Amino acid sequence: MKIYDTEGFPNPLRVRIALAEKGATNKVEFVPVDVMGGEHRSDAFKTKNPDATVPMLELDDGTCIAQCNAITEYIDGVFDGPSLMGTTPAERARIAMMNLRAENGLMNAVGAYFHHATPGLGPDLETWQCAEWGNKQKEVASATMAYLDSVLADNEFLAGDSFSVADITAFAGLGFADFAKVDIPESLTNLQAWRARVAARPSIAG
Repeated sequence: MKIYDTEGFPNPLRVRIALAEKGATNKVEFVPVDVMGGEHRSDAFKTKNPDATVPMLELDDGTCIAQCNAITEYIDGVFDGPSLMGTTPAERARIAMMNLRAENGLMNAVGAYFHHATPGLGPDLETWQCAEWGNKQKEVASATMAYLDSVLADNEFLAGDSFSVADITAFAGLGFADFAKVDIPESLTNLQAWRARVAARPSIAG
């Protein structure tokens, strides 16, 4: 199978961490996509992925799967190792809930701020911007950080006692926040401590 991505970008990072957690990094072929050059918007790429986004998974039979959550679900199901998505209905539901909160409230909110209220990826790629929307989403990201800190006051990880896809999404989201200069308040000590623990995992620290 192939993973089309741009190394160092936040959403591709989510898939790379999931692969590393499952010990499967060497079982896929990474195909670099020149996002800064607009390759993801080319007709050839959009034939595979109409979303025009990275990452994208292409299976050996030519099936293409886009969207991080869908890709991670496939990775979690096809490779051995502890599940990142949960094993019981209750676990799966809680992890899915926290993953969506981290994705919508942090990852996507930081992305909206970056693409709308800053120069983003430059005028050739940022063809429409709404600064008011972007700045509002920056507030959403800050509020979500505070919420995640409150969750971590009583839990080792975002969905309970086990590392999950929700932690991957939030970790990548905080990295994106650093890049976009959305400050993580020092007062959020639970979030800061969690981030340090996650950063030390072999799937991230190497």
